[in-house]
Amino acid sequence: MDRLLRLLLGQFIQRGAITFTTASGFTFTCGDGTGIPVHARFATREAQWRLLFDPELAFGEIYMDGELVMERGSIADLLAIAMDQPAWTPRWAKLHGWLRYLTRSLRQFNPRPRSRDNVAHHYDLDGRLYSLFLDADKQYSCAYFESADSSLDDAQLAKKRHIAAKLLVAPGQRVLDIGSGWGGLGLYLAETCGAEVTGITLSREQLQVANSRAEESGLSSSAKFILEDYRDVPGPFDRVVSVGMFEHVGVTHYDTYFRRCAELLDDDGVMLLHSIGRSEGPGFTNPWIAKYIFPGGYLPALSEVLPAIERAGLLVCDIEILRLHYAETLKAWRERFLARREEAERLYDARFVRMWEFYLAASEMSFRKQNTMVFQIQLTKRQGIVPITRDYIMREEQRLRMIEGRPITRLQAAGE
Repeated sequence: MDRLLRLLLGQFIQRGAITFTTASGFTFTCGDGTGIPVHARFATREAQWRLLFDPELAFGEIYMDGELVMERGSIADLLAIAMDQPAWTPRWAKLHGWLRYLTRSLRQFNPRPRSRDNVAHHYDLDGRLYSLFLDADKQYSCAYFESADSSLDDAQLAKKRHIAAKLLVAPGQRVLDIGSGWGGLGLYLAETCGAEVTGITLSREQLQVANSRAEESGLSSSAKFILEDYRDVPGPFDRVVSVGMFEHVGVTHYDTYFRRCAELLDDDGVMLLHSIGRSEGPGFTNPWIAKYIFPGGYLPALSEVLPAIERAGLLVCDIEILRLHYAETLKAWRERFLARREEAERLYDARFVRMWEFYLAASEMSFRKQNTMVFQIQLTKRQGIVPITRDYIMREEQRLRMIEGRPITRLQAAGE
């Protein structure tokens, strides 16, 4: 068994330097010796068999179960090497990949009840967990790093400003925030832009926090958050924005999503869709992520999104690709999370902490080493709604910076 493990891992790992020690004490090294070496140890023979049988699922499982132990370096270091290989999937695992692609529609079938359950699985965790690693505004999506030395809080504020600039929000306009999270973006649009915001979420935990923040900041009359599915909310709205929610829609529901957005958007309205995506063609969700982190989730290719937009009768006015911004965001989250891992263990347990460490590290490396990216698509229903050159975005950001510079109420969740 040890020699089979060495053979197969040696065929897959051609770059970098990873030393493995098996459960029986057999040690071997894979790769070309470049870079900083790492050393991992299998605690059980069962873990070795699981990895060979289904590496894309078992890799995360054996780490979170304590059956893969890092002797030198971190799991992030190991993932950085493993996800930087010429072949992204071991040859012996391709059958699993084909089967997962063929059955992806079933895995992404997200009717209303299943959507609520999927959201609760991830977003209705103890709110204190997210406070361990997110910025002060609890932005749980890709930040926008305007410079290499931007702090996480500055980059998240820049993200909200960048989105607001593309939306061209005017005072008094009705804004729908689909997937409003803990309310940070909606409160920014209400306070800084003077908008009338309706935020919708399927997370009861996030709903409570968002409405508490609106009340504490004196924005309850202009920022309302409700427990509602995007398929059921009444319209119309002058602006529609969705950040970090589209990944949960499911590819079989794209036509429904964009047709509903078109119905909700006023004829002179603007929509901004911000989502993680894949730069290559259509694929399937990593099975470990689907099982433990985001059930029902999927990162779309633009080739899957744009046809649904066209069929809905919406016009694409602008597409921006954010490449390494999310890698930097995830790095900051991972470092902050690990700095407070003892607190996380008190909330849950050591296995949960290893699971989240793996999730944050694997997500970061998918942006650094593979073709994961974030896209922002600006949409309207007719021509002439937004300026014909992109320099208005910079001008609008500067205007918003000036408003931010005025004394404003600090947004804070109740009890924090």
